[in-house]
Amino acid sequence: MKNLYRVYQIDSFTQEKLSGNPAGVVTNADGLSDRQMQKIARELNNSETAFIFQSEDDAYDVEVRFFTPMKEVPICGHATIAAHYARAVENHFGSTRVLQKTGAGILPVDIIRENDDYKIVMTQGRIEVHDELPGKAKQALTDALGIRLSDILDNCPIAIASTGHSKVMVGIRDINLLHRLQPDMARLVKLSNEIGCNGYYVFTMNRSETPMIHGRMFAPAIGIDEDPVTGNANGPLGAYLVHYGLADHNGALLAFYAVQGEAIGRPGTMEVQVKIENGKPAEVKIIGHAVIALSAELML
Repeated sequence: MKNLYRVYQIDSFTQEKLSGNPAGVVTNADGLSDRQMQKIARELNNSETAFIFQSEDDAYDVEVRFFTPMKEVPICGHATIAAHYARAVENHFGSTRVLQKTGAGILPVDIIRENDDYKIVMTQGRIEVHDELPGKAKQALTDALGIRLSDILDNCPIAIASTGHSKVMVGIRDINLLHRLQPDMARLVKLSNEIGCNGYYVFTMNRSETPMIHGRMFAPAIGIDEDPVTGNANGPLGAYLVHYGLADHNGALLAFYAVQGEAIGRPGTMEVQVKIENGKPAEVKIIGHAVIALSAELML
């Protein structure tokens, strides 16, 4: 007997179709095997596809698993936005909170209904901000990116940060340089294997402007040469900025907007909020809109 699966392509961090970051979503994934999910993710060929399963435990409402075209990953920001947007539209939700089980733990997602549409708030996972990479790794990274150490922002260490899925933070001075980057992907893959981190978030920062951040994210080690708009880069960035004292805040909250995807013609915007306790990042949220670009049924 064949099963019918509801499949979407959702553009996250935008309200304009064919911009922002596309994610695949299967809203009724119960019964799919790991192999089938990997094949569906490969077929859809988005940076991530989210698979939603019914809860088997009172501790959470749904389980969501995330696959790139190459492998499963523990969590994904834009695919979380996409998954809960699709589910909210299907079920005609009002504003509500959902607990999702992910590879990064059980995390809350707030669905906010406004103007006959939805805004999704993702609370991210455990915060980790590491020390600066050693000199050899920094040199390898700047060489792979095609930049010089002198292009790095002052007092801005090249360091790994995570809120469930780690990225290397690389702050540079010039937005024009940011948009001209043509990284050596093979060298980034090699470095990922050496440092145990598969993503590189290169950003510029202007504290006096909105949006404060413009960025690009490269993760060729997991099959994503460039991701248009990345929740699991900008969220960790917020924690990194607080940890290293690189952004102004009121002592309780850092909030800023980030734009990504401009260099590849898929711009999108998100808000990042970092709760601060005793001068340290304590909780990270990303907030974004979404829109359904495509919907279909898959019979397997």
